[in-house]
Amino acid sequence: MAPYTWSITSGTLPAGLTLATSGAITGTPTAPVTNVPLTFQVQDSSNPVQTQNVSLTISVNPATLTVTITPPPPGLAASQVITVSATTNDVAGVSWSLSPSGGTFFPATSLNAAGVSFTAPATGGVYTITATSVSDVAVSSSATIGVTAVGGVYSFHNDNYRDGANTQEFVLTTANVNTSSFGKLAACKTDGAIYTQPLWLANVTVNGAQHNVVFVATEHDSLYAFDADASPCQQLWMVSLIDSAHGGTAGETTVPSGVPGFLVGSGGGDITPEVGVTGTPVIDPASNTLYVVSKSVIASGPTYYQRLHAIAVDTGAEKTGSPRSITSATTYPGSGTGGSSVAFDAKHENQRAGLAFVNGTVYIVWAAHEDAPPFYGWIMGYTYNGTSFTLADLLNVAPNDTNDAAGIWMCGAAPAADTLDNLYLITGNGYFDANSLTAPNTDFGDSFLQIPSSLAMITGFFTPSDQSADYTNDNDFGAGGAVLVDLPAGSASSVTHLVIGGGKDGNLYVLNRDDMGGYLMGTPVQVITFGSIFSTAGYWNGNLYIAGPGSPLSAFALNTSNAQFTMTSTSPSSFSWPGVSPSISASGTSNGIAWALDTSAYCTNGSHSCGPAVLHAYDATNLATELWNSSLVSTDAAGNAVKFTVPTIVNGKAYVGTRGNNTGGVYGSSSVSGELDIYGLN
Repeated sequence: MAPYTWSITSGTLPAGLTLATSGAITGTPTAPVTNVPLTFQVQDSSNPVQTQNVSLTISVNPATLTVTITPPPPGLAASQVITVSATTNDVAGVSWSLSPSGGTFFPATSLNAAGVSFTAPATGGVYTITATSVSDVAVSSSATIGVTAVGGVYSFHNDNYRDGANTQEFVLTTANVNTSSFGKLAACKTDGAIYTQPLWLANVTVNGAQHNVVFVATEHDSLYAFDADASPCQQLWMVSLIDSAHGGTAGETTVPSGVPGFLVGSGGGDITPEVGVTGTPVIDPASNTLYVVSKSVIASGPTYYQRLHAIAVDTGAEKTGSPRSITSATTYPGSGTGGSSVAFDAKHENQRAGLAFVNGTVYIVWAAHEDAPPFYGWIMGYTYNGTSFTLADLLNVAPNDTNDAAGIWMCGAAPAADTLDNLYLITGNGYFDANSLTAPNTDFGDSFLQIPSSLAMITGFFTPSDQSADYTNDNDFGAGGAVLVDLPAGSASSVTHLVIGGGKDGNLYVLNRDDMGGYLMGTPVQVITFGSIFSTAGYWNGNLYIAGPGSPLSAFALNTSNAQFTMTSTSPSSFSWPGVSPSISASGTSNGIAWALDTSAYCTNGSHSCGPAVLHAYDATNLATELWNSSLVSTDAAGNAVKFTVPTIVNGKAYVGTRGNNTGGVYGSSSVSGELDIYGLN
């Protein structure tokens, strides 16, 4: 039999309905349909052609319209571009909108399950994306997202004040950070332990695609870039900082640690199982350059190398004129081990502290491995013009000491910097003679220093009255890092610019940045008694947060009338050595969360045990309320701990560097030599 064809000769199908060639009426009417008259012509195409008209009426109610949005990522960077979609039975599709306004959709409407391009707003905040039925605006589906205007976490403890606070966190709240909705999302394997704080950049184009990127450097002298939001982990690139493309020479390796009488230290294994990159890198967002210092050795010499690298963030490639070797050719006037001058020693100098980037200059500081002499507290400032490095500034903080000369450890913290480009740092044990009226008087052991960016002089300092006892008893004043605090405008206090820090001597000093006090010449604004300090404090919304060894995380409220602090709350449990350098996430002045990483089971010779790092989250307005920690659910466990490591909290995620399942044994003794753990909303 020949096929039939169908057509309507009179009448019009209601909106939303169509006639298929099989004769079926399909679709969804946009309004109720009652007795709509239609005349159908049925045609048989055989010869002769036969036709027949059939009169029918249609009465039908529309199906219930539905719209379901596909949840977008809960956190987006400002101006990040993603695809959003929704499923619907509305044949007219859905229209897209954002509240409050600011983002854009292209196209503005879409059909069932079709995606549209969404560009996040340029302003941070909490937004609602809505897909609305075109046929019935009462039918819609929405999703809430947080948009951060933070362009990146460029350096140690988030910014040059070293306060550890991210006040643009619009995803994580005190209500959703719990075992039901928050946990481990990804584990990114690396080739070595991660002593550096993870750094983060928004909207980096890698291989033609846009990503938010998290960077970590390892003790195996490698640098990694991972997609910051992917689950499971997505590695974007990885490079070795000691291969020929990055300035390395044949036979170079990382420096084995814990070898008595050979290589670095005195055999104690302060950094285990190898030394490569230890200090947290720093990123210049204007040029998309990551600066990092590597350490390596050719064992047959042995010949040691330290290099400053300028790395392209999108590829990991070395930039033109990079790296710059830091060698014994770098000298400073003094009567220490060098006689009339002291020379930089790539073997003994430990680049532990984070790098700082201030007004176009990269600042690097050094200390020692296990106090093995000779070493000095060096500060060097390098500028990079796109084609070469220049050593612009240089300072040795105790050039006349012949023993352990004022190393700059600061528990891995980077030097702080104020808005006038003054640097602030704390030195460890060393000779002190700055109060002498005759030369030499340029040695600043166990001192809090204010140094202009030119490094031409020390413009301010504070040295505790018990400095000599600190030096004799190895109570390094510089065991902790410095944090800067500015009092709000209009405060009653005559002191408005604070610098805060301490060390092994058991005191947390609150100092006036405008008058540091010198030695036996001034009085600190406040001295808070601690057992000891190996941490950098966090600061948010008028509150200071810190934990010493064997102590709980404590919060201190700032009194703006006298620039002093009063303890207000403590965490339910204490932290073993070395304590905690907390990070703070918040939405402005609300939803404050204090994040504390317990690294006490850090697996090297000085640790009391070996085990996972444990990330804790507390309500920052009352530390007695613990919201979550990574030991409560077995699948949330992090890799084994690395001492002094600091978590990064940004864009709805928490990033933690670990040593994987390495337990302190030689390199390659375990299946995972390092691991970056990523936490977020499930």
